[in-house]
Formats: sequence, C-alpha cells, structure tokens
Amino acid sequence: MRKPLAVVMAMFSMLAAAPAGFAADRITVFAAASMKEAIDAAAEAYERTGDAEIVVSFAASSVLARQIEAGAPADVFISANQDWMDRLEEAGFLRAPSRRDIAGNELVIVTAGPMPKMADPRVLLGRGRFVMGDPGHVPAGIYAKAALECLGLWETLRNDAVFAENVRVALEFARRGEVTAAIVYGSDQKAVSDDLARVHTFAADCHPPIVYPAAATGKAAAAAEGFLDFLSGAEGQAIFARYGFAPAAKGQVHE
Repeated sequence: MRKPLAVVMAMFSMLAAAPAGFAADRITVFAAASMKEAIDAAAEAYERTGDAEIVVSFAASSVLARQIEAGAPADVFISANQDWMDRLEEAGFLRAPSRRDIAGNELVIVTAGPMPKMADPRVLLGRGRFVMGDPGHVPAGIYAKAALECLGLWETLRNDAVFAENVRVALEFARRGEVTAAIVYGSDQKAVSDDLARVHTFAADCHPPIVYPAAATGKAAAAAEGFLDFLSGAEGQAIFARYGFAPAAKGQVHE
C-alpha cells in the first residue's frame, strides 16, 4: 500500500535532520572533581536555554587529561590547574583560542567534629594522620605540598599524610573520621559545610594561584564554545560564586 506523500515527506525530513541535530546538541564535559556541584548547576541552567544537552564526567584533572590523550570523546575539558591544560594544548588536543580561566579557589584545612579555629597548621596537621591530594599528579595535592613547603612543614609532616586520588576522596576520609584533618579547596568545604569545619585558610602567596582553566577539545562539537561562554559569563560566574569559588585572577581567554 502506498503511503500518503505528506507522511513520507515528514519521515524523510525527520531522518535527514536527526544525525546533525543530535551531534550538535550534546556536549560532553570532562571536569575536575572539585567542581561537581557548580558544574552540575551550570549544566542544568544552560540546558534550560535549549541550546544543548550537557553530559558531565568528573574525576581528577590528571585522570581526565590522560583519558583525552587516549581518545576519550570529550568536547570540553575543565582542569583544576594550568599544568594539565598546558599539556593537552601543547600536544594539540585543544582548540586553543577557546581556552579561558573560569574560576579560582582557596586552599584550606578542614576537620570533622568540634574544633576551635587555630592559625597554626603545624598544630592542626600534627595531631595524627591527615589527608591531601596526591602531590604526584592531583592539583589539590600539588598546591597542598607547595603550601606546606612554604611554611617549612613538608618534611616534618609528610610521613603522616594520606594521599587521595582527588579532593572528594579526601573529604570522605575526613568525614568518616579516618584522618584528623584534610587539606582541600574552600569550595569543597562549602559543599559539605554541615559535616566539616574550616579551621585554617592558607595564604594565597604560599602556593601557586588556584585557577580553573577550561577549553574546547580539538574535536569538540561547535556548541561547546557556547557552553564555555556561558561559564565565563555573568550567569556562570554567579553560579561559581554561589558554590564557594572565587573569580579567576584574570578571567580572560588565553592568547
């Protein structure tokens, strides 16, 4: 039986449009674990514009960068430090003009349970085992080691340090009471403020600036840069501020 011409034309139009539409409207974002709540909120807000569907994978920046190097299909990479972003850019995995800094952060010591606010990290971290990111590859751990070295405490305290694969794992150690303290980002403390208390904030000049660069990958969908523009725009910046992030030091696209 021959189908009505109008039905055939409608089916043809749907089939012809579907591949391009689905390819353009889905953005896969690889983001540092410390940005989970903020990026989830930003993705939800961006999806309300109807421009694209956002799918996010969270892990340590080092893990995500290596996955991109291995061919993982990411459209956007958001790192917790410049080094892993530099590595991908130098290897040609990024759309370099899209790169920009989207947020900053603080480095803090948190503890579970009641604890008076004290200014001396030697006392706060010297009560037993404490947790921090692995300084071999996790940005939060690299910052933590630099801060402890700045204070002359690294050699004294390093044997009591437990190294975690990312800041969220570090927070879990502290929440469960398996360590006496954790060195994490200020935004992470804010995210779990009911469970962990901030007892010290490291001086900003005692570690490299904590900056979150973001960029589209070389094979990214065209819509990827629209999401980056949203993150670095007024609405995206307001979301980051709500979740405890500071504005990026420059907040500019990298040249």
